Amino acid sequence: MNERLGRDPAGLARAVDILRGGGIVALPTETVYGLAADAANTDAVARVFAAKNRPAFNPLIAHVADATMARALVEIEPLATELMARFWPGPLTLVLPVRRDAPVAALARGGLDTLAVRSPAHLVAQAMIAAFGGALVAPSANASGGLSPTRAEHVTLDVPVIDGGPCLWGVESTIVGVAHGQATMLRPGAIAAEVLGIPLAAASNAIVAPGQMASHYAPVQPVRLNATGARAGEFLIGFGVVGGDATLSARGDTIEAAARLFELLHLAQASGAVGIAVAPVPEAGLGMAINDRLRRAAAPRG
Repeated sequence: MNERLGRDPAGLARAVDILRGGGIVALPTETVYGLAADAANTDAVARVFAAKNRPAFNPLIAHVADATMARALVEIEPLATELMARFWPGPLTLVLPVRRDAPVAALARGGLDTLAVRSPAHLVAQAMIAAFGGALVAPSANASGGLSPTRAEHVTLDVPVIDGGPCLWGVESTIVGVAHGQATMLRPGAIAAEVLGIPLAAASNAIVAPGQMASHYAPVQPVRLNATGARAGEFLIGFGVVGGDATLSARGDTIEAAARLFELLHLAQASGAVGIAVAPVPEAGLGMAINDRLRRAAAPRG
């Protein structure tokens, strides 16, 4: 069983000591629980990849306190400055050109000349970054490709966990690349595309940000999408008028559905069902992020 740390000063001090020693700690953010390590320590970042069994070409997000800390890591052009001012701290990750002198391990950026940065809107995450005094990588605290944890009890990796209660959003951050005044949607997430209020280009097939692998966020059982009823042996996750064994949102609210998505996938995985069926969710609003996660969960396993 993993060590549980409180969100009190003693718990945070213990977590910071682990990080400064090159260790890893699971901590809450407003999106999902992250597996935190010193972004500048190659050995610590390597421990994150090993703990998650994560492919080394899949880059990580550097979590920072604010735009000032980000400027030590990446080159920030006016459009990125605007987005940071509007959405930081919050569930928006920006992929920007990495500074040549950035104190961040090359492994954390997957060998790319860009780096993903985010300022989390969670008191515990912000307190940890401030106490540590530097950027932290913090991919979701689960085995690579598995279900993201939205509660401390969902973290099954053998690492210390700071229990910060349930995550507010329950779905990962939106990732946007910014270069030469153009923004590119790299991963739908907690901030809907229309809320960003800027033109967005479509991403290429190249993996330049976390969460772009075809099979990802997957439970053990096969997942069937757009189901209006359960087949024999399936656990049905409902939405709106489609009921089920549990529902993302009986009133068809995509915000509520996003917050409950991984919690219900964990519930379905633990049910013993032979398969998981999920009701249709519209693409509007956070539906785009929900369906992105569901399509990856249902994709053929490598």
